[in-house]
Amino acid sequence: MSAEIVFIGLGNMGLPMAQNLVKAGHQLSGHDLVKSSVDKLLASGGVTEANAMAAVAKAKVVMTMLPASRHVESIYLGEQGILSQLQPGTLLIDCSTIAPEVSRKVASAAQQRGFDMLDAPVSGGTNGAAAGTLTFMVGGSDQAFARAKPYLEKMGRAIFHAGASGSGQTVKVCNNMLLGILMIGTSEALRLGIANGMDPKVLSEIMSKSSGRNWALEVYNPCPGVMDAVPASHDYAGGFGVDLMLKDLGLAVESALATDSSVPLGALARNLYDIHSKAGAGGLDFSSVFNLLATTK
Repeated sequence: MSAEIVFIGLGNMGLPMAQNLVKAGHQLSGHDLVKSSVDKLLASGGVTEANAMAAVAKAKVVMTMLPASRHVESIYLGEQGILSQLQPGTLLIDCSTIAPEVSRKVASAAQQRGFDMLDAPVSGGTNGAAAGTLTFMVGGSDQAFARAKPYLEKMGRAIFHAGASGSGQTVKVCNNMLLGILMIGTSEALRLGIANGMDPKVLSEIMSKSSGRNWALEVYNPCPGVMDAVPASHDYAGGFGVDLMLKDLGLAVESALATDSSVPLGALARNLYDIHSKAGAGGLDFSSVFNLLATTK
C-alpha cells in the first residue's frame, strides 16, 4: 500500500513532526540521508522506500523540512525532482525556513504544473515539535491552506495563514530577526545588572513586570540559574542552535537587501552571532550569546 504522506527531511524538527503524523493515524513514508533518523521513524510506525521519488509519485501529500534554500530548490526543481514525479492533485507543504523569494519561485513552478503548494515554516523548537505544539506560519492560496490545515493541526497548536506564497517565510524571518535582537538586548541588560551587583533572578523578575519585558527574559532566560528548564541552565545544550539563528538572521539581511529595507539592528545581531559561532559556539543554544557579552578582566 502506498503512503498517504511522504515526509522528506527527518532532522531534529522533521522527525518528531513526522512521528506526530504517524501517531495521528496517517500512513507516512519518511526519507532522510541519515539512516538512524529513518530507523527512529520506522520504530514509531512509519514506513520508508529505497527510492524517495518512487514514494513521491504515489503520495497525496509531500512535506519537506530541509536545511536551506538550495536544498529546497534542488529537491523540487531538479531534473528528477519532486515536481517531475507527482501524480495529479498532490498537495505540497514545505516547512523549511528559507528565503521568501525562493519559496515564491518554487511555488510558482508548482502552480504552473497545477499543484497546490504552501510554505509553512514553524516556531516552537524541538520541544514544540515533539509535543505537537508548533506554530505554523503559512503562505499560499486559501484552497491549499484549507487542504493542509488538517495535517498541520496534528503537528501544531497555532496555525496562521499569513497570505500569498512566501508570506510564511517572511513572517518567520521577521520573527526570528526580532528574537535574535531581543536575546542580545536581554543578555546585555542582565550583564549590566550583574556587573553592578544585582542578583540576576531579582533583576529578571523586576524587568519581566516592567516595560522591558519580552519572551527571552520571561520564558527563555539566557542567564544560567535563573530558570531551571531552559538551555542556559544546562550548559546551553539543546534548544535552537547559534548556527540556526545565524542562518535566519542572514535570511533577514538578504531579504532586507532584496527589498531595500533598513535593518541595522538585525544586521548587527547577525554579525554578533557570526562572531559567536566562529568562536566555537555554533552548536550551542542561541541564548549562549550571553557568554559573548561576558566582561573580561
